[in-house]
Amino acid sequence: MADTTTTASAAAASPANASTDAPPFQLGKPRFQQTSFYGRLRHFLDIIDPRTLFVTERRLREAVQLLEDYKHGTLRPGVTNEQLWGAQKIKQAILHPDTNEKIFMPFRMSGYIPFGTPIVVGLLLPNQTLASTVFWQWLNQSHNACVNYANRNATKPSPASKFIQGYLGAVISAVSIAVGLNVLVQKANKFTPATRLLVQRFVPFPAVASANICNVVLMRYGELEEGIDVLDADGNLVGSSKIAARHALLETALTRVVLPMPILVLPPIVMSMLEKTALLQARPRLLLPVQSLVCLAAFGLALPLAISLFPQMSEIETSQLEPEIARATSSRTVVYNKGL
Repeated sequence: MADTTTTASAAAASPANASTDAPPFQLGKPRFQQTSFYGRLRHFLDIIDPRTLFVTERRLREAVQLLEDYKHGTLRPGVTNEQLWGAQKIKQAILHPDTNEKIFMPFRMSGYIPFGTPIVVGLLLPNQTLASTVFWQWLNQSHNACVNYANRNATKPSPASKFIQGYLGAVISAVSIAVGLNVLVQKANKFTPATRLLVQRFVPFPAVASANICNVVLMRYGELEEGIDVLDADGNLVGSSKIAARHALLETALTRVVLPMPILVLPPIVMSMLEKTALLQARPRLLLPVQSLVCLAAFGLALPLAISLFPQMSEIETSQLEPEIARATSSRTVVYNKGL
């Protein structure tokens, strides 16, 4: 009798095969294989899809309900794998995986490019003053801090004081490095005015890259103190690991170093070539719109490539973790939410 009930429940939960292109749906699992960089790239292209910013509250509720119906085996007939993957994409783009709460639109990964591109354009504006350098570095690190906090591993509570400390540390480090490098460039007598202008365009990268590391570590330092939850293959909680937290922060920090490389290095190179063209020399008013498009393209390339370096749900061998974690499970490996 129990076998019959289980079979009926599984049949009710099984989606229709109308969509032959989509792989069989797996609740909570990525649509694309996460063991390869290409699979992670396709996965994160879904996560950062800006179209999810325009999903209505009603559509979000429908997506969540569809996944709940699948989970409880009450799926209505005719639902396809494609519809289920689409519903999970919407949920993952809008709701935090640990808290299940809605992430504020500018701080979602799907909002990172649209809301971050104007800041990148500001960082790369030529002839920066001290005030403008401070302003754009402050705005950039404020946005990064909020994105880091909104997409953190939230299995453990984090007090507001930690957020404030991390935010202040990131802003101070970014502004100090950017201003210091600008002063050094200005005082370098061996640079011609044209060379000085070109070098100044590359100043934002070391400032942003180093500040991004500070931002991640300071914003998520509580994870190093408290540890983060690790789960077995069935999704059961095994324990809280500080070692897994260190791995999560290291992986996230590396992505934050790789991320600004194309964004802050490619546009100055491209713009230095485009500015010499007859079109832009004859129409200098087009410089800002063209630079904005170049920055948008660089951002759109850099973000999925950077966050695809590591899977969001990272795997680690239990032998590398604390002895009490290894004793608490028979699984050879466990997984943890790295955060984004």
